[in-house]
Amino acid sequence: MEQNEVTLITKMVLEVLQQKNASAGSGYLVPAGVSARHIHLTQEHVEILFGEGYHLTKKKELMGGQFASNEMVTIVGLKLRAIENVRVLGPVRGKTQVEISATDALRLGVKAPIRESGRTEGSAAIAVVGPKGAIYLNEGCIIAKRHIHMAPKDAAAAGVRDGDVVSVKAENERGTVFDHVLIRVDEHFTLEMHIDTDEANAAGIATGDCVRIIR
Repeated sequence: MEQNEVTLITKMVLEVLQQKNASAGSGYLVPAGVSARHIHLTQEHVEILFGEGYHLTKKKELMGGQFASNEMVTIVGLKLRAIENVRVLGPVRGKTQVEISATDALRLGVKAPIRESGRTEGSAAIAVVGPKGAIYLNEGCIIAKRHIHMAPKDAAAAGVRDGDVVSVKAENERGTVFDHVLIRVDEHFTLEMHIDTDEANAAGIATGDCVRIIR
């Protein structure tokens, strides 16, 4: 599918959501995005893992200028328990960060805390192995706190601000309510709630399903 077609479809979906939200009196609708385990790397660590002078290659565009790369690594926890084929997201960052689910943490044998992305101080240690080398992080492995990305116009329509914490309901057979959902607002964001695979499976949610901010 061509990029202009993807852009058009995205615009149409958002317009439908806005129309539904305009007529809804009991909360703001938000599409969900299920986030699988992944890793953000510094350029230094990219070169250690993939070779000197190496740069990440783009597989798929994501919101806010990010992208899923073609590169994947293996993450290794305590007692040499490992998970292979962990996707690297780009562009490179100022600090390397591994984001996993609670189930992944049990599998790896690490005590990863629930944190907002970027807050890695005192988080779990983990090793990362690439085709050309390996790195050991004394800290950097977290379970990402569930959150909603919003553009300023969406935040205004929903009556929330950057940094607010809300509750969200999945109106399906399970009827799950998620508390402690962080609002993140940026002009480059597309409206979407990010939850990990554990949360999505427990609540019966797939990418593209809609949830509702209830308070």
